[in-house]
Amino acid sequence: MARVKKGADVRRGEILVATLELISERGIDALRGADVADRLGVSPALVFYHFENLENLIVSAFRFATERDLVKLEQILAEKGPSTSQRLRGALREYGPTGSAQSWRLWIEGWSAGLRNPVLRGVIATLDERWRSVITELIAEGVAAGEFRTPDPRGAAWRISALIDGLAVQRVAFDDAVSPSDAEAWLNTALRAELGLDPA
Repeated sequence: MARVKKGADVRRGEILVATLELISERGIDALRGADVADRLGVSPALVFYHFENLENLIVSAFRFATERDLVKLEQILAEKGPSTSQRLRGALREYGPTGSAQSWRLWIEGWSAGLRNPVLRGVIATLDERWRSVITELIAEGVAAGEFRTPDPRGAAWRISALIDGLAVQRVAFDDAVSPSDAEAWLNTALRAELGLDPA
């Protein structure tokens, strides 16, 4: 039976997903085009037909991951039913290290490689800035609705996201030195302190 030829966009998407998986599993420094090709059962020539070189493949993969996460963020912002507190917690669950560490491995790899690659750093900074602006928007919305009490939504967003970043690094870099339950409890403590929430 003849093989079905896939559209270019579908094939590019598959290559990007496989690249992100391999970066999460092995790191950027160990990534080879041949490994991406092997994972998909295609030739390395096909990978580089779509992405020209390894650096472009890596940057494109992080851009793809960024766009995917931004879609999730916009969905959280667009929700109208839950309270602002519930929407904020939904955003922080997406962002935080309380679940699987797999996605955090990807972003920590990206932060590290971004120190040497300004294009990659710009891609990752776009997502980081958008995450923080969403958290700031939700906190400001909660203040306006009387759910939160803080004179500085932006500062609170920075401090909360910095705590999450630090906990994620500890979980990933030191083999779950911080448990998911500890991370969640400490985040709840920070939310109560920053936003004047009732302990209940």
